[in-house]
Amino acid sequence: MPSHTFGRRQALRLLAGAAAAPWFLQYGRALAGQDYPFGLGVASGDPAHDGFVIWTRLSSLPLYPGNEERLPNRVPLTWEVAEDANFRRIVQRGQSNALRLLGHAVHVELHNLRPGREYWYRFIALGDVSPSGRAITLPSPTASPERLHLVVASCANWERGYFSAYRHMAEERPDLTLFLGDYIYEYSLPTGAADLVRPYGAAEATDLAGYRYRYALHHSDPDLQALHAAAPCLATWDDHEVQDDYSGEHAKDPAVRPAEFIRRRAAAYQAFLENLPLRRPAREADGRPRIYRSFRYGQLASLPVLDGRQYRSRQPCPVAPHHGKGHLEPATCQDLRDPKRTLLGFAQERWLYDQLRNSDSRWQLIAQNLLVAPLRIPAAMPDEDRYWTDNWDGFQAARDRLLESLHQSRVANPVILSGDYHSFWANHLHLRAEDPQSPRVATELVGTSITSNGPSYESVQAIMPVNPHVRFYDSRSRGYLSLDLDRTRLEVRMQAISERADPHASLATLKRFSVESGDPRLHPG
Repeated sequence: MPSHTFGRRQALRLLAGAAAAPWFLQYGRALAGQDYPFGLGVASGDPAHDGFVIWTRLSSLPLYPGNEERLPNRVPLTWEVAEDANFRRIVQRGQSNALRLLGHAVHVELHNLRPGREYWYRFIALGDVSPSGRAITLPSPTASPERLHLVVASCANWERGYFSAYRHMAEERPDLTLFLGDYIYEYSLPTGAADLVRPYGAAEATDLAGYRYRYALHHSDPDLQALHAAAPCLATWDDHEVQDDYSGEHAKDPAVRPAEFIRRRAAAYQAFLENLPLRRPAREADGRPRIYRSFRYGQLASLPVLDGRQYRSRQPCPVAPHHGKGHLEPATCQDLRDPKRTLLGFAQERWLYDQLRNSDSRWQLIAQNLLVAPLRIPAAMPDEDRYWTDNWDGFQAARDRLLESLHQSRVANPVILSGDYHSFWANHLHLRAEDPQSPRVATELVGTSITSNGPSYESVQAIMPVNPHVRFYDSRSRGYLSLDLDRTRLEVRMQAISERADPHASLATLKRFSVESGDPRLHPG
């Protein structure tokens, strides 16, 4: 084993000496040498009222290929949780192991902590101390917290820009971060691509080593480290954690056999579970991980987190390999309205509808990956109208069931939080999706990408007159959503960075909306 660049005392001095910057922006400074084992940072997630998960992944440089071979099969590790950022009041301490079998990732599920308060955590291994992170426990289920502040991210393509949006999210010091999918991208841009900012430096990920490398590279980014250290996260996946536009057991290319694709998907799912601070998931009968789950922020908000990829039916009216987000299908495609097709899977549908029917929270923040609102692309004849099919437009009968459940359950203040489309949206969701005269049943807020290219602004704006439920759309900006809610009001800021190719990009508020409790209408400003 190579000698370490600096040990525990030196690491402690380094972390304590960076007082000129906020503690959660001190990341990257501990990367003094390639043998520092905590170069991928720390994270917390899946909080409960009595605990949360803390995560790290030991590593060494170079990250690829086969960086885990440089570490022993089993590395003993100590973790500490404290009530203060200086670790003078340590409340829990324990031992764990970083195993090569799991990519040297470590998940510690903590319990018996006090509800509704901040904690700090860190790890110690191989003579070094990790950076520290801030976590929170959720309020007790019967508590009535005054407010909740959360930030929402999706679609972070390493190659297309820097993660300065993550830095600005960390500076907000949120209570929670939502990652709504495409945390990594599986493909690589061709050498010399016009919008290539920083290359992945590897072929497309198709096996466990390839996916692990993608996560390691992302976690090496100081802005992502800062965000993970600033607040606990809730995360779900979309398609690029595996392959663009896949559906359930079906690859993007209909010619690929499901059995072949499932092997690739299993490797991708393992890498996701290794590299995000999630609790150990329950397993389906066939061994697949069940990552849909729900969180409760006291009596203020319920947060169901959905899985919109693993259980869905194949893409509608499948065709030869295609490019972009799904493909266009005419209204005559029979799959669009087939009630036997599902986006969430029927078991997850029933679970979600039970969650809605039984919830007594003031707000329901439904976190999922795809655009729910319809987007009709008009043609000369109505039966020639087109729909993008990778989102809920490709599963219209399933969307009808969702909207009907929201209406029938009379659940309080449902707000759907979505990603995937690389653009900002603010939508009214109606009982009959394309009938703006039918009852409004929910609000949908869609965040733009961290770095990925947006769809054509002019093309989508041109069809807004036939999609009046869309109250706002903009695909020209990269950034994130910032939400503040209390018992009477939800306020959202659509936050845009100045330039994704600038690692020091500035931030501005592109648009503001609010929603009053008891009324799903969006109010600008």
